[in-house]
Amino acid sequence: MTTLPILHLKPGKERSILRFHPWVFSGAIARSEGDPQDGDVVRVKDQRGEVIGVGHYQKGSITVRVLFFGDILIDDDFWNEAFSRCFAHRRRIGFPSSATNIFRLVHAEGDNLPGLIVDVYGSTAVVQCHSHGMYASRTSIAKAIVAQSNGLIRSVYDKSSETLGKNGANEYLLGEPILEEYLENGHRFHIDFITGQKTGFFIDQRDNRELLGRYSKDKTVLNTFCYTGGFSVYALAQGAARVDSVDSSKKAIELTQSNIELNGFAPEKHQAIVADVLEWLKSNKDAYDVIVLDPPAFAKHQDARHRAVQAYKRINRMAMEQIAPDGLLFTFSCSQVVDRELFRNTVTAAAIEAGREVVILHQLTQPADHPVSIYHPEGEYLKGLVVLVR
Repeated sequence: MTTLPILHLKPGKERSILRFHPWVFSGAIARSEGDPQDGDVVRVKDQRGEVIGVGHYQKGSITVRVLFFGDILIDDDFWNEAFSRCFAHRRRIGFPSSATNIFRLVHAEGDNLPGLIVDVYGSTAVVQCHSHGMYASRTSIAKAIVAQSNGLIRSVYDKSSETLGKNGANEYLLGEPILEEYLENGHRFHIDFITGQKTGFFIDQRDNRELLGRYSKDKTVLNTFCYTGGFSVYALAQGAARVDSVDSSKKAIELTQSNIELNGFAPEKHQAIVADVLEWLKSNKDAYDVIVLDPPAFAKHQDARHRAVQAYKRINRMAMEQIAPDGLLFTFSCSQVVDRELFRNTVTAAAIEAGREVVILHQLTQPADHPVSIYHPEGEYLKGLVVLVR
């Protein structure tokens, strides 16, 4: 094995790694050897001097993101094996298919690649690095993605400047722009992965959009924080009487409208509205049969959690007050620091304030191409409820 910087753990601090949790916190480290720098591959040793993990080093609370439990060389063979495994899992769960060529290939810790997100749009893989180590390895990552894709991936685009605060521009690591059709369950979408939010599309709501469609026939539907209009497209495809899409971003509304037109829906059945969702709900007089609340993360850090909970409670209360009798509310949180129990309790508090009888029909989460390590529950970030409001 090559000489790598070494981090020695304090007595007892190896337990979480031995249970396959992939984070080593700064407080667990007794001392280091070799002057590790951000992005370096390091070995982690227990107090007996045994190597129990190899990972990426980065100064901060999470000091090491473990790539392998044990000792291994992080080289081209490692990356090829990792992506072979990721593609095999996606094929097992049915991606890509003739109806869907949009899916997540790498979900960070859920795929044993902490700090890395890779989403596939047709023949292009979009990479977002959330650690300096992954960013330093992006060329090897791109080559391994193409090599293990069996001809599927022809271009790899790096979109890490937003996640890492890099000064450099995002860029194609391999290949060039490809003009092609993007499909999800047979529905067509325009996707802007270069300037759009995240990697361009909220892939994690695929199954939940499909569920909404099943409840939409002949219903009036309100899709708030609509972004690309995914929920709106599914509702109209299943025969919704009318859909209103609301977002504060003019660009998002334009993208929503273009996706409505792309799928050939009657223009009179859809209204695209540029407005702050909370302000719009305050002034709205319509009682919808179905309301979707899919806001951005109200809290990205623990210290913002209380404020986020209040925001979730307020917006859910407003929706419950306005929804038609026996209406369905699809409500979500993607804030990692708001766990499933806290989110459910927050929706309960909103129901109490609204004074409506509320019944839970579905408890929702992210789909199978966003796997969660059982040893890393933090990876389960998307929470959702479908509630019947009487």
